[in-house]
Amino acid sequence: MLDTPRKFVLVAGAAEADTRLTAFDRALLHAGIGNVNLLKVSSILPPHAQEESHPQIAPGSLVPTAYGAITSEHPGELIAAAVAVGIGDPGEYGVIMEFSGRVSRQEAEDAVRSMVEEAFSYRERRLTRVLVSGVEYRVEHIGCALAACVLWS
Repeated sequence: MLDTPRKFVLVAGAAEADTRLTAFDRALLHAGIGNVNLLKVSSILPPHAQEESHPQIAPGSLVPTAYGAITSEHPGELIAAAVAVGIGDPGEYGVIMEFSGRVSRQEAEDAVRSMVEEAFSYRERRLTRVLVSGVEYRVEHIGCALAACVLWS
């Protein structure tokens, strides 16, 4: 079992490459998380997790991450990804939502913000703050857009 993360950061990146996988890898590098091993997690921010401005994580580390990503091979297509964290009362857990699609950055950010609000509503919890990060990208050959909430101890 991994330690419960105590820190988090929202990141986003987009990139172009020769293959779908290398476009994803370059988007990870652009977002600042290309040299760690992502463990995809669902949507809960641990209680007392503190927001950081930049992940300070050793290369190769196993890193819990909630992310949305989209890769496209259609030149000219607009793609976007966004992630949001909803924070409630002090000491309570938060909720993370992610989205990716063939939309603008604003549409992606609006989608994750709405999902966070809905998740707090059906949990019957008070939402005090929403943090959002997103990115859009106009595909040239093969492009990827990614947004993530990175969690670490």
